[in-house]
Amino acid sequence: MIDADGYRPNVAIVLCNKQRQLFWGRRIGQDAWQFPQGGIKARETTEQAMYRELEEEVGLQPHQVEIIGCTDAWLHYRLPERFIRYHSNPLCIGQKQIWYLLRLCGRDDDVCLDSSPKPEFDHWRWVKYWHPLHEVVYFKRRVYSRALKELAPLLFPDGIPMRRYANYLRQNCR
Repeated sequence: MIDADGYRPNVAIVLCNKQRQLFWGRRIGQDAWQFPQGGIKARETTEQAMYRELEEEVGLQPHQVEIIGCTDAWLHYRLPERFIRYHSNPLCIGQKQIWYLLRLCGRDDDVCLDSSPKPEFDHWRWVKYWHPLHEVVYFKRRVYSRALKELAPLLFPDGIPMRRYANYLRQNCR
């Protein structure tokens, strides 16, 4: 499903633990780390898609998490030219995402990366809140930054942790 502007509707999941650290998954067979995410099927709400992706990619059920909040609107990112399949119809130029912030209510060992026939991740770890901006693939950095900035007050109502301002938003931009 691609919208009229060429963006694929998608949900992204920021899963935190009780210490407010974030789940950070390594894509299977790659040295690429990211949050769980996935497309929205026809007639599926963003919340339904989020729970489906959570189960497929992280092995968690709805009763094992608490929804803290989500972004107010779609956040977009455009794919680099080399990843755009110009011969496909409809043409997909990027993704638009609703981001969900969830809290794990269970234990770390409730996470199961091989609960689906096609696992997305082969390893995971808990990281500090702003850490993903240093490691995510370059073309997703801006959307990650916008999402984390919007969701931070929900997780840190008493004050958002300091962000180390390295040049990570400009690193490796192509």
